[in-house]
Amino acid sequence: MLVLLLYRSGSMLVWGVEFNVMTRLSIVLFLVSVCAFAQEQPKTELLWPNGAPGAVGEEDKDKPSITIYPPPKTIAIPTAVVVCPGGGYGALAMDHEGVQIARWLNSLGISAFVLKYRLGPRYRHPIMINDAHRAIEIVRTRAQEFGIAPNRIGIWGFSAGGHLASTAATHFTAENRPDFAVLAYPVISFTTAFTHQGSKRNLLGDNPDPKLVEDLSTELRVTKDTPPTFLFHTNEDTGVPPENSVLFYLALRKAGVPAELHIYERGRHGLGLAHMDAAGGSWPGRLADWLRTRGLLK
Repeated sequence: MLVLLLYRSGSMLVWGVEFNVMTRLSIVLFLVSVCAFAQEQPKTELLWPNGAPGAVGEEDKDKPSITIYPPPKTIAIPTAVVVCPGGGYGALAMDHEGVQIARWLNSLGISAFVLKYRLGPRYRHPIMINDAHRAIEIVRTRAQEFGIAPNRIGIWGFSAGGHLASTAATHFTAENRPDFAVLAYPVISFTTAFTHQGSKRNLLGDNPDPKLVEDLSTELRVTKDTPPTFLFHTNEDTGVPPENSVLFYLALRKAGVPAELHIYERGRHGLGLAHMDAAGGSWPGRLADWLRTRGLLK
């Protein structure tokens, strides 16, 4: 029997008898459902209502969109995050790297915008980054409508979505530059032994121009104007080795950009919020601490 439970900023405290992993997962899912009931329902909007530039068809996969998750009004703060699920640029992990992330952000009072971007091999670069840029531009130009500050808009990506987010953080204009970035077990390098070949192939094709490969190896494109960045990875990640995060962190450090890197010893690739992992499940709390330190939870 559970006596009392508190859930805040990715941490869980329980008073009562022991509970197993499945009980913990059930608790998390219950809390997510309560949070969803207490706030506005999400709404999906096309990035380009009259048809996306470069679209090759009229199917759902040709129509990039954002799904808007507003936080409960009682705890809302003027911070927003565009969320980029992973999937190797060939699929989208919309649940544990999309919906669950949006609800976690909502629990902190942050507005979330889950991006459905176009994918390879049907599409190639620059379609994906164009979708991400458009999402940031929409959030920024409609900041007042969404109740957010136009200078508190971040981007958060997982795996290949992390590559997309890192591309947005290193290739931008004034209109679409994110104000901060969160990279979770991201694909970063396309020029080293740590390259995730599937993501590279889906994004650039089988025989890409070497100059383009270098340009999209994002650790090589970090400058002093790259936004502050939080990175999370695991040492056991064999899908996307943690050297990807390390390379990006070192580039940020060299450029003098504020950054924080956490590499956990254990944990497979694709953990998401890692609710079922006793050690790795603490990382969202570290992210919340970082957001708080940067003044983004005020």
